[in-house]
Amino acid sequence: MGVSGLLWAVRALVLLQFVTGILGWGKEGHYATCKIAEGYLTAEALAAVKELLPESAEGDLANVCSWPDEIRFHYHWSSALHYVDTPDFRCNYEYFRDCLDSSGRKDRCVTGAIYNYTNQLLSLYQNSNSESNYNLTEALMFLSHFIGDVHQPLHVGFLGDLGGNTIQVHWYRRKSNLHHVWDNMIIESALKTFYSSDLATMIRAIQNNITENWSNQQPLWEHCAHNHTVCPNPYASESISLACKFAYKNASPGSTLEDDYFLSRLPVVEKRLAQGGIRLAATLNRIFASYVKIAQA
Repeated sequence: MGVSGLLWAVRALVLLQFVTGILGWGKEGHYATCKIAEGYLTAEALAAVKELLPESAEGDLANVCSWPDEIRFHYHWSSALHYVDTPDFRCNYEYFRDCLDSSGRKDRCVTGAIYNYTNQLLSLYQNSNSESNYNLTEALMFLSHFIGDVHQPLHVGFLGDLGGNTIQVHWYRRKSNLHHVWDNMIIESALKTFYSSDLATMIRAIQNNITENWSNQQPLWEHCAHNHTVCPNPYASESISLACKFAYKNASPGSTLEDDYFLSRLPVVEKRLAQGGIRLAATLNRIFASYVKIAQA
């Protein structure tokens, strides 16, 4: 077995062993990202989103933002699309170097998936004379989910530890791994400690931070250089930088992570949820900017 085959086998084993720890933000994080995004959609984008949502969503994008996690072991090909691994300890990301799967196939990573599903949605909504060959409902759900994933710092982590999946730690008294801490446990602890176990209260607090404390940053979060419709590469670069500065720091194998780690990392998590929501909305607004014209054509 070659090196790439060995890495694939190791990752497959880790994914099975830590199934609850490799799903991007947990359900709460993805719900929060998409719920925040809904508040910043234009009328055109909101109409397009509602038209594409499956019945199970009941008109609410947030209700299906975890769908790609629920089907990833049915859609085996999609597993590699939730993350992008980077060289150990370099603390940087480069698309052409890093965006490939364990078999070396290019564009098979979270940033590549964001480009792909954006283009699928554009294929219909930028050309009223053509019918799409894509499942645009799935494209919307994948895109919404993956924009959330790329904002989780350890989804742009180190190849050697599979984004923190092989770093065993204790979260207070509970055994876990570092990736799962960032996917779920920081958010779960925040809900219990600060938000009376109510996700809606946590989301409102993040929304208040956007309007009151981060309003001057919001236009920068929304902006894509060169008038691009979507721009996930800067998001990935931010994530690996945050992974090095916050996620990996003071989290060596076997360590116990408690209040010092939790209270200093929670603001990072909440800001990434906010950025993911704002950027998802901005992307959907750009994709569906001409939706009314197309619908009326």
